[in-house]
Amino acid sequence: MAHLRDASTRPGPQLAPAARIVLYSHDTMGLGHVRRNLAIAGGVAEADFHASTLLVCGAREAGALAMPRGVDCITLPGLRKELDGQYDARSLDVSLRDLIDLRARTIDSVLASFRPDVLIVDNVPRGACGELERSLVRLRREGRTRCVLGLRDVLDDAASVRKEWAARGNRSAIAAWYDAVWIYGDPTLLDPVVEYDLGPEVAAKAHYVGYLDRTRPEQPAQTHVPEGPFVLCLVGGGQDGFEVAEAFAHARMPDGLQRVLVTGPFMPLEQRRAIEQLAATDPSLIVHTFLDEPTALLARAEAVVCMGGYNTVNEVLSYSTPALVVPRVAPRLEQLVRATRLRDLGLVDLLLPTDLTPRAITSWLAGRHSRRRSSHRLDLDGLRRIPQLLRDLLTPPVIVPVPLGVPVPMPVTPSVSVSRSALNVSC
Repeated sequence: MAHLRDASTRPGPQLAPAARIVLYSHDTMGLGHVRRNLAIAGGVAEADFHASTLLVCGAREAGALAMPRGVDCITLPGLRKELDGQYDARSLDVSLRDLIDLRARTIDSVLASFRPDVLIVDNVPRGACGELERSLVRLRREGRTRCVLGLRDVLDDAASVRKEWAARGNRSAIAAWYDAVWIYGDPTLLDPVVEYDLGPEVAAKAHYVGYLDRTRPEQPAQTHVPEGPFVLCLVGGGQDGFEVAEAFAHARMPDGLQRVLVTGPFMPLEQRRAIEQLAATDPSLIVHTFLDEPTALLARAEAVVCMGGYNTVNEVLSYSTPALVVPRVAPRLEQLVRATRLRDLGLVDLLLPTDLTPRAITSWLAGRHSRRRSSHRLDLDGLRRIPQLLRDLLTPPVIVPVPLGVPVPMPVTPSVSVSRSALNVSC
């Protein structure tokens, strides 16, 4: 298993012609997956890595996000993950099976036409509801494309991950189809390989690349950034963020601070209108539905009240903004596990949803300046390491001649028995 320092950047040759990279994300809830992939694509572009990068995602809102140079996007018909963990079509009036079949055929057609040198799959080894299986089998058979599985720092509570990975055959999928596993986190917070008992197949291919530093060079003042001091509230895509947003909207701000709240594009319309009506009668409350780049706000905020999704927390850590995290606790415990570990390291404060009230937020804001800042720092060098990992993947191995008469062991090709069809919709 490679450790953080093993993947440090070192000089490498530019590739010509441009390497072709595909970043897949299933995007069933919010914009977290596509935003992580977009950050990776941007980091590759900023490193002058000669690449043409294509995002394949399931969130049509991705088209509103700024694309780095050399990056484009194909959007799949959308999947939606309900709060009970079940999947359904987001917009189309079709069965889940038909939607997965449509998405799988679209993905396979894109990969066959674009012929990527590297495919980076976000979080789900077989794709949402197994939609990548036919493509992964074909890519491995053709032998041209290097496949990488990217995992966020926390997947869920340990028992749930172990049960889910065993049921879906994820370890055998990684052994058969993937060349590397990149973990976008720091094992001092949580080591997924150990915590989830992912096994030797994953451990042998794992690289801890670090979190993805989202700080940016100072930009001209944005129109959505208040001139005076303000406190920020972020609820991810907003699908289940109303309770946090409403409590923040009713909290009292000390010291004349303004409040800026981003509801997210997936907050139900009636809930968003209720928040907007509160803002209409309170000039200190500014509400935005969607911002393509919220880091401009984070860079200048006095403090942030937020949910505990990977991207939001990653951005909070990048800017060291004092944060009160109110984690989602269903259908996964991912956000609660992440927020608890960060709280234990002294990097954020934690407020359980059962304790969420305007008064609790008001009290936290009143005492934020008196809190001692933690000296602990997590590794944030992921975007610096990924271009070198790509170079390593695409650099042909050095072949050492074997003297005549020395027996050469035959390579062992890992096999996986897939009892499910490539379009199994048991998500």
